[in-house]
Amino acid sequence: MTGISYAAPLDRRVRAIGLALALGGLMVVIDMTVTAVAVPAIVSGLDASLPAAQWATAGYLLGLVAVIPLAGWLSTRYGARRVYLAALLVFTAFSALTGLAWDVTSLAVFRVLQGLGGGLLNPVGQAIGLRAAPREARGRLMSLLVLPLVIGPVLGPLLAGWLIDTASWRWIFLLNVPLGLLATLVCLRVLPPDAASPPAQKPAAGTPAAGAPAARMSAARTPAAGAPAAGTPAVRTPEGRPAGRRILVGWLSPLSRRPGDSGESQPDWGGLVLLSGGAVTAVFGATMLDQTAGFTGGLALILLGSVMLGGFVWRARRAADPIVDLRLLRHRPVRAGAGVLVLFAAAYFGSMAVLPLFIQGVRGDPASMVGVIGLPQAITVGLVAQVATRLVDRIPARRIVLTGTALGTLGGAMLLVTVGMDAGYPWIMAATALLSAGSGATLMPTMTVALRDLDHAETPRGTTLLALVVQLSNALAGALTAITLSVLVTAAMPGPDRGVPAMLGLGDAAREALRPDLAVAVAGAYLVPVLLLAASWLVAYRALRPPGEHGDLRVGAASTRTG
Repeated sequence: MTGISYAAPLDRRVRAIGLALALGGLMVVIDMTVTAVAVPAIVSGLDASLPAAQWATAGYLLGLVAVIPLAGWLSTRYGARRVYLAALLVFTAFSALTGLAWDVTSLAVFRVLQGLGGGLLNPVGQAIGLRAAPREARGRLMSLLVLPLVIGPVLGPLLAGWLIDTASWRWIFLLNVPLGLLATLVCLRVLPPDAASPPAQKPAAGTPAAGAPAARMSAARTPAAGAPAAGTPAVRTPEGRPAGRRILVGWLSPLSRRPGDSGESQPDWGGLVLLSGGAVTAVFGATMLDQTAGFTGGLALILLGSVMLGGFVWRARRAADPIVDLRLLRHRPVRAGAGVLVLFAAAYFGSMAVLPLFIQGVRGDPASMVGVIGLPQAITVGLVAQVATRLVDRIPARRIVLTGTALGTLGGAMLLVTVGMDAGYPWIMAATALLSAGSGATLMPTMTVALRDLDHAETPRGTTLLALVVQLSNALAGALTAITLSVLVTAAMPGPDRGVPAMLGLGDAAREALRPDLAVAVAGAYLVPVLLLAASWLVAYRALRPPGEHGDLRVGAASTRTG
């Protein structure tokens, strides 16, 4: 049949790698979603204010944003396998400390450090998976890696609500310890060893290595650009490294270089400071905008962060080897994918803060109800994501992504109406299922089509770029949603004691009296996500348009690169 290409199924080795990476990724994505449900319990348990308790979420996201730009360089420098295992252990260790936090300050610090480990797992894991699978099977590989990203945001609230109601909020973090240790052992066994010398770094004589800027290749350290000079050992460790015979510290030591790495390449530290510092400053400023006393300071921090981010873009366009390779945006699939992701991810992840607040604050139901309402969402997103990522290898990706963004827009609009009317949980569950179906048909298919045509050297840089797009969108959208909720809820409540904390503390009689007004106020926070979802459909319609009358962005189509 014209336009359809069938690929061989994944072999056992690649499937095992995908499942191992999915286990590690699932912990991270769940951890990103549980705190929206747990914030009221953290306020009570640590005797903290609501803005302070919200740093359990903001701190983690800022840790992610700060470390994601290093993912590509660390993978190249020390090997993706080592970096992934080290990140798993860092994430697990600080999960334990977060669960043992003694006050809100220690909680925020440990969450930032936990995010430093968690931020590496998804981009590095995707790079490992994409390198392990042949190009024609990468869609099926992504159908395994997709599970954490789309199921975690639903499973997280379900698990968090149950743990909070039956035990303590601390267990939502302590549970990561046995899971993290299990994931580390599984990955030690099944992840492939780091290549001594990637194929992309073996150019023809006189030709710079793929992905390495010409200016840097012509510098004094010429041997790093291609094959080692005669008599220079290129590999310092034997081939076929045994998975279980080395001491774990030897595998994970940050001072141990990847086999074959000359060790002379350094990241663009100035660019890292501008990017990470600018992102952290802007997001921190955005979280202050819902505080009357901090509004002016928040605007100043947003302005400062924006200037730093602008400086990073200026530097990255001129640096020989930038910390985040914006030059990948010259590739049409990468540019199109980034445009869709920045809008859809902001809307999808940003809107997740609204429903838990509606259920607990407006309806007065327990935390476990948040997870119950999300059950149809979990089933829908899992099924749709599995089908969509497999179809990417067979039909034009544009059809899949346009369907996903349309479903997401419809689901978001339905949530806006049903929550505002307090229409009842069955209608709300149907709306969340539509939104999640859109997510399953949009996020990972977009990432797959954006990354699969990149060569061996570009793959880790591409995963870093797209992961940064998703996390920045997540952090900024979460702050924007919090500001919107704070303003709308404050306006809907009478008297001097107003706002989200006051709503959460209402008695049954007062809540019932204010319920219609509060429902409309909380539903108003869905307006911005709906507009972003609609914009993502428009971007997908234009950016994923085939370059020729019969062209498309799927396996077997001609590579569509520009610049």
